[in-house]
Amino acid sequence: MLNAGSGPGSAHRIARLIAEKHWEEVRLDIDPEVKPDVVGSITELDSSFAAQSFDAVWSSHVLEHLYAHEVYPALRQIHRVLRADGFALVMSPDIEAVAQHIIDHGIASIAYNSPAGPIRPLDMLYGHTRAIEEGHYYMAHRTGFTAERLGNLLMSAGFPTINVRRENFEICALAFMPEADVADVEDSLARAGFDMREAA
Repeated sequence: MLNAGSGPGSAHRIARLIAEKHWEEVRLDIDPEVKPDVVGSITELDSSFAAQSFDAVWSSHVLEHLYAHEVYPALRQIHRVLRADGFALVMSPDIEAVAQHIIDHGIASIAYNSPAGPIRPLDMLYGHTRAIEEGHYYMAHRTGFTAERLGNLLMSAGFPTINVRRENFEICALAFMPEADVADVEDSLARAGFDMREAA
């Protein structure tokens, strides 16, 4: 399984699935300081991996760090490295939820608390303020997503079946390759605590 844009850690949210499937997790990140297995960009997976190399791709809060014109090529790269029965699980901030929070509570209000500290709408729109202030410029956000935009981009990138869920300021998109067993993947994810079965 490719953890595309891993940051310093593993894909802990689906750790049970990785163990159940006996997958090896390969961590890719553009920042060598986070000590990934492979240093590289999600927009250039073809320079590091052969086609159809992975059963699954996990990409959590990575696409928003790209420029808008880079997103479609990155999704094509993800599609390229997946096997015919594979899937991708992609997460990003939910701009619609952020906008509603700004309307209801203001742009400086705390939306939720994370291990990195309080998260405000500005952090979700433009990147984690404190991390950027500390010199981690890769953390800046350059584009944003609604559920509709992310779903449409995945479809245009070649994924025939996509489930999208919105929850807690996050969009989760589950994109299947043509030969994927959709029910089996969704059941496996649900057992791992990541239930996409009722996604719209």
